[in-house]
Amino acid sequence: MEKSILNTIDSPLDLRKISTEELPVLAKELRKFIIDIVATKEGHLGASLGVVELTIALHYAFNTPEDLLVWDVGHQAYGHKILTGRRDVFHTNRQLHGLSGFPKRSESNYDTFGVGHSSTAISAALGMAIASNLKGEFSKQHIAVVGDASIASGMAFEGLNHAGVSKANLLVILNDNAIGIDPSVGALKQYLTKAKVGHKPQQDNIIEALNFNYYGPVDGHDIEGLLAAFEELKKIQGPKFLHVITTKGKGLQKAEEDQVKYHAPGKFVPDTGELLPSSSEGLPLKYQDVFGLTLVELAEKNEKIIGITPQCQREAP
Repeated sequence: MEKSILNTIDSPLDLRKISTEELPVLAKELRKFIIDIVATKEGHLGASLGVVELTIALHYAFNTPEDLLVWDVGHQAYGHKILTGRRDVFHTNRQLHGLSGFPKRSESNYDTFGVGHSSTAISAALGMAIASNLKGEFSKQHIAVVGDASIASGMAFEGLNHAGVSKANLLVILNDNAIGIDPSVGALKQYLTKAKVGHKPQQDNIIEALNFNYYGPVDGHDIEGLLAAFEELKKIQGPKFLHVITTKGKGLQKAEEDQVKYHAPGKFVPDTGELLPSSSEGLPLKYQDVFGLTLVELAEKNEKIIGITPQCQREAP
């Protein structure tokens, strides 16, 4: 049996010791590790599977934790946790007294910002970058990884707007998989879709209009291409933006085919992805279930009822 590369990595320092040729093998091992654990312990599956190569490339190319990496929301941070010293306790993820389901500052110095809600990464990383400038730490890198659904929020735009008139050494990475919890909607989503065509930036680039150096789109599952992009972006001072195209649920066929259901699928068979019967019987209803059932009940009495929720955006029927 071949020796596992993943089992030799207890920190990004270990990761940077292996050759670039071994990184795709590591990506397969990391993806399988996430699938095997989440299949029995449950959790947010699709987003973390989609950024396996991006996670490896980030920790390989940047000097974390000295370079500061902020994950927006944290749904996609499982690979990050596993590569930063928490592999052997990852089975406790989201359990009482176990690992947090999201990045948590008290848990690791690689978790630079405590997250849980979306769209905070850009402003958080910007604040860190401005602080570094004030301390004269001009070579330090500050990276925010944000999804295409999260970047559409007001807080994310505020961060982009502020960063564009600053000298902050900030890299915003757009993890563009065209889906949040549900498929992304809106004008920005349509713009990003057009930007993917031919994998070249549009003439009127909204990101460049905000004074960012735009790079991409690039294939988020091509580690070699990601590393090349990072090396180019390291040479640029000030705000820069990398547009990365990924597939949510990458590596598990059923998760790729039904990205909504496999966002957080519950327990499933790791080899096939087949969902197992739910064990939630007898447990209290979740907030979204109460909201949905109540909305249906009210709508039966008043057809003009409209529900407004910040949880996600849904395509109109």
